[in-house]
Amino acid sequence: MEIRSVHHIAIIASDYGRSRRFYTEVLGLQVIAETHRAERDSWKLDLAVPGGAQIELFSFPAPPARPSRPEACGLRHLAFAVADIEAAVAALRAAGVEHEPIRLDELTGRRFVFFSDPDALPLELYEA
Repeated sequence: MEIRSVHHIAIIASDYGRSRRFYTEVLGLQVIAETHRAERDSWKLDLAVPGGAQIELFSFPAPPARPSRPEACGLRHLAFAVADIEAAVAALRAAGVEHEPIRLDELTGRRFVFFSDPDALPLELYEA
């Protein structure tokens, strides 16, 4: 097997419109396609992440809450690389998004910050 890259990350939103606005307006991801699947009462929004990966944002009727705190087994968080952590945090603040303090990765010397999407999915900005 030869894995070449991450193709997509799938996220299920409890409030599709709110999450759509967050990922497109706050994070600035570009819409590739948006599909309503009437038979499933579900929306699927394909978003382009710079570098080639995609996020698939889904809505489903009454999805269960995601266990997060204390840390649950499974995918821990989604991290996005940014060139300037200070500018990225300023953009979060301007959009009213709460975030943790900027921290330093002791292993790499890079700075990072955690915040959450509208469903409390842990997200990270990592200064590349």
